Amino acid sequence: MLEPDSFRFGFRKPAQAFLGFFKGLLGSRWPSLLMLLLGVYLPLLGFETLALKIGNYESGFPWDVAILLYLHKTANPHLDLFASTFTKLGVYWGVFPFAVVLGVILLRQRQWRSLAYLLTTLLGSSAINLAAKGMMQRIRPHLWESLYPAASGFAFPSGHAMSSMSLVAALVVLTWGSRWQGWVLTVGGLFVVAIGWTRIYLGVHYPSDILAGWLVSIGWAVGVSLIVRPHLRRASVDSL
Repeated sequence: MLEPDSFRFGFRKPAQAFLGFFKGLLGSRWPSLLMLLLGVYLPLLGFETLALKIGNYESGFPWDVAILLYLHKTANPHLDLFASTFTKLGVYWGVFPFAVVLGVILLRQRQWRSLAYLLTTLLGSSAINLAAKGMMQRIRPHLWESLYPAASGFAFPSGHAMSSMSLVAALVVLTWGSRWQGWVLTVGGLFVVAIGWTRIYLGVHYPSDILAGWLVSIGWAVGVSLIVRPHLRRASVDSL
């Protein structure tokens, strides 16, 4: 029969060994854990909050209509032309061709992980958008007659917001730590905000549709990066 002192001594050594291992693990993995918290959990929590609110009340939040009406007061022919033209860059005129060109460059450079990350992020974002729209089935706002052609499909979350944010978030991940990082954050951030503004200005989305699209895209892009690890560019297939 083990004596109490010998039992405590036998337990103390493995406990101390585990604590040392655990401390070292946290010390080496804390950036990934912090990214998981800030880049995945919190954005998805925000998206869930928006979805639950809109699921219970289709009209959404009081500030949805207020922001729409405020932006509509600023309408003029020049902004109408700019918004109706620039908004097309959010998917087919901008995000899609840019992603194709970038994909070809990554393919020619044999950067398999980066290419796999880009494709997974963008295609996954599109699939998430279609699934969320079908589940939520939120009707688009109809507060005024818009010169912009009526958008088809449901509103929540915004496809333009998701595609633009998914591309920019993927670019931020791919350029992280490089000399392009600052440019991508600045130009990409302005692009995402501008696309979101056009959708609200044109009256085809509620602000909460835009916010939800941004949040779920950030969560998805960061989550995929933690799995694919696109910066391990020269890793062999065996290291996947």
